[in-house]
Amino acid sequence: MATMREIRTRIKTVRNIQKITRAMKLVAAARLRRAQERVTAARPYAEMMEQMMRRLSAAGASAEHPLLQVREERNIAVLVISSDRGLCGSYNTNLFRVATNFLKGRDPATVRMVLFGRKGERFFRRRPYAILDAQPLGSGAALSFADVQPIVRTLRAMFESAEVDAVYVIYQKFKSAMTQEPTVLQLLPLKPPEEAVQVIEKAQASGGDMIFEPDPESLLERLLPRYVDTQVFRTTAEAVASEHGARMTSMSSATENAGQMIDTLTLSLNRARQAAITKEIAEIVSGAEALK
Repeated sequence: MATMREIRTRIKTVRNIQKITRAMKLVAAARLRRAQERVTAARPYAEMMEQMMRRLSAAGASAEHPLLQVREERNIAVLVISSDRGLCGSYNTNLFRVATNFLKGRDPATVRMVLFGRKGERFFRRRPYAILDAQPLGSGAALSFADVQPIVRTLRAMFESAEVDAVYVIYQKFKSAMTQEPTVLQLLPLKPPEEAVQVIEKAQASGGDMIFEPDPESLLERLLPRYVDTQVFRTTAEAVASEHGARMTSMSSATENAGQMIDTLTLSLNRARQAAITKEIAEIVSGAEALK
C-alpha cells in the first residue's frame, strides 16, 4: 500500500496536470470559436461555387480545359490534411484509418502523397507511398489563400501534366465541437452532377439553347483555378476547426478524469491517515495496558 507521502505526491502531480489540460481546453475553445466563424463564412461560398462549376462543366461539355480531362484512373494524388500536434483525441487516428482504407488495394507506385500537417508526414513516412510535398499546418489562426496556394499549385501541375489522373482530398469535416467526419473529396477532375446533365439534355432535345454570357468555355477558363483554390481552402478551414474541436473535447475529458483521480487519491489518503491514527491509538493503549 502506498504511503501518505507518496499519495500526496501523486495528488500534487495530477493537480498540476489538471491545470495544464484546463488551460489547453480554454485555448482550444478560443481558437475553435474563430475557426468556426471562418468555416461558417467559407462554406456557403465554396458550396455555391462547386454547384456553379459542375453546371458549367455540364454546359461546356466540349470544353477542353486541362482540369476537366477525364482519364482512366491509374495514378492519383492524395492531399491529406492532418494536425501538427497531438493531444486531440482520435482526430488523427480516425483520419489515417479512412486514408488507409481508401488507399487499400492500390499499388503504392501509383499514389502521390501531398501532406498538410506534421502528424500526416510522420505517419506516411513509414508507408510505401511517394511523398511529393509536406508542409506544416500551424494553428490555422490566420489561414488564408496564400497558405494553401503552394500545395494547390503542386496538385494542379500534376493533374495538368497527366502525372496523375485524379486528385483527392482527405480531411476531417467539421460538424460540431464533438463531432468530426473523416471525408474523402474528389477534387479533380470536376464531374458534372446528373441533374445538371439532364436539364441540358432536355433543353437540347426541345430545340432550346441555354445562353451563357460569356460562353461556358471562357467562364471555366477563368473560374476553374479559383474553384480548386477555394475547395482546398475550405477543406483546410474545416480541418482546422475540427482539430480545435477535437482538442477541446479531449482536454475537457482529461480535466474531468484528473478531477476524478484526485478524488480517488484523496479518499485513499484519508484512509491511510485513518489507518495510521488507528495504529497509533492501538500502540498507546497497548503501552498503557503494559504499564499496569
